[in-house]
Amino acid sequence: MKMLSLAALLLTSAAMPDAFGARPQAAQAGPAGRCAALAGQRLGDGIEIRGAAHVGAAAPGTVSNGFGGFIASGVPAHCRVEGMIDARKGADGKPYGIGFAIALPDDWNGRFLLQGGGGLNGSVPVPLGNVAAGDLPAIARGFAVIAHDSGHKGAVFDSSFMADQRAALDFAEASVRTVALAGKAITTSFYGKPIAHSYMTGCSTGGREGMLASQRYPELFDGIVVGAPAMRTGDSNLAIHWAQVQFNQAAPRDKDGLAIVSQIFSASDRKLILKGMLDQCDALDGLADGMIMNRAQCNFQPAKLQCKSGKADGCLSKAQVTALDRAFAGPKDAAGYPVYAPVPYDTGIVYTGAPVPGYLPTGAPGIFGPAPRELTMDLDAQVQAVRADAVQRLTDTHVWTNLNTFLGRGGKILFYHGVSDAWFSSEATWDYWQRARTANGAAWDDASRFYMVPGMAHCAGGNAFDNFDLLGPVMDWVEKGKAPETIPAWRQTPAKAERPMCPHPSYAHYVGGDTARAGSFECRVPKR
Repeated sequence: MKMLSLAALLLTSAAMPDAFGARPQAAQAGPAGRCAALAGQRLGDGIEIRGAAHVGAAAPGTVSNGFGGFIASGVPAHCRVEGMIDARKGADGKPYGIGFAIALPDDWNGRFLLQGGGGLNGSVPVPLGNVAAGDLPAIARGFAVIAHDSGHKGAVFDSSFMADQRAALDFAEASVRTVALAGKAITTSFYGKPIAHSYMTGCSTGGREGMLASQRYPELFDGIVVGAPAMRTGDSNLAIHWAQVQFNQAAPRDKDGLAIVSQIFSASDRKLILKGMLDQCDALDGLADGMIMNRAQCNFQPAKLQCKSGKADGCLSKAQVTALDRAFAGPKDAAGYPVYAPVPYDTGIVYTGAPVPGYLPTGAPGIFGPAPRELTMDLDAQVQAVRADAVQRLTDTHVWTNLNTFLGRGGKILFYHGVSDAWFSSEATWDYWQRARTANGAAWDDASRFYMVPGMAHCAGGNAFDNFDLLGPVMDWVEKGKAPETIPAWRQTPAKAERPMCPHPSYAHYVGGDTARAGSFECRVPKR
């Protein structure tokens, strides 16, 4: 399984030094001169331009993609503008304001893209527009691309900014509209002509931001790509905690009666669970290749791995099986209503590497702190705490499904989610997609697709075909009326190979030929 860097996991939520690693050119006539003229300007509505420099074209393979690799296409010459919106001092005495960076290519294609953030934001990513864009990020296609910090500075999971009302509101929703309008104003002013089409792409927090754009600001964008959205983090975090408690009940105890989390599942147990999933689900797609492509028909039953008595090597104890059943089914409140969606069984659940292991606990500290060791929890009390959190309620995007204004303007929205995502269940996103389909009727099928990515972890990585371009297809749908169906996907390791990505619940079924070629597969709807 490929290891993700933390930057990849959070979709380049941390700012990078220098503009794409290239040196600004001296001001001169043409784009460079117009770029230099922006420095120090105030563009009204509190927009301050704090830096503007022309950046020369970067050769292919020399620009970081933020995921531990490099952009295959290179980056064209552009004007890199940095600024601040509504700079002020907050209630806690700290400086606030929405920091942003926008890349304005010399050869502009008339399109604008807002790049989504990651985690709790707090820094300005490099404006590339490379989320779900394959080998050709938006900047390389000629888009004007803007990125932002959502209104505060800080480490990616530092929530102290929530003490300031405006900063909390900006993170929860307002910064998306504020930055989009500012970016559009800068773009049209710089080029002296209107924007033809506006788009947004993002994963994790960026996916949530894309959803809220479609729900609360339906006039802002023509096309949106939503990846693994952090659309209900209070519920998903609660479900992870609840699952940990279920696992802890199967753990050996220390002298204080606390769970020894590292000993819940041994290395051999993990191998057994993986083999059991593959034995029960792998060949459902016509090819036993270590990947579970037919997600809809995979009904993994841990009970088939249970020891006949006691615990022995090569089988699971009754306590381990019970913990798996309860943890993956998800928590329910006292009235029996689901608190969060079930978590799918997929190959990535047994992963133990950095920065975020799979859903099975390892005992190692996570990015939120030490692994919980308690054996019980007051689920309903914690559910009520989540429901009473005002910022959480404003941040969540899983409830609103009425998108008739967005759809009525011809808006298109594509969703994708890795099945091995250990933070957010792909089933939760699929549930939203289905409810939106019910709410919007036939208009939804004319405007949206959902793509499950088997084996993929949070936003990228894993035993998966995790390289694919959804930006191009959403553009074709918006501008040419060409609806996407099968999407080419590829990977470089463990060996270069291709596989079609199919609209869920259809899946890539092997029909014969070279297993490394996409043409050897076809999208099939699972049998009921």
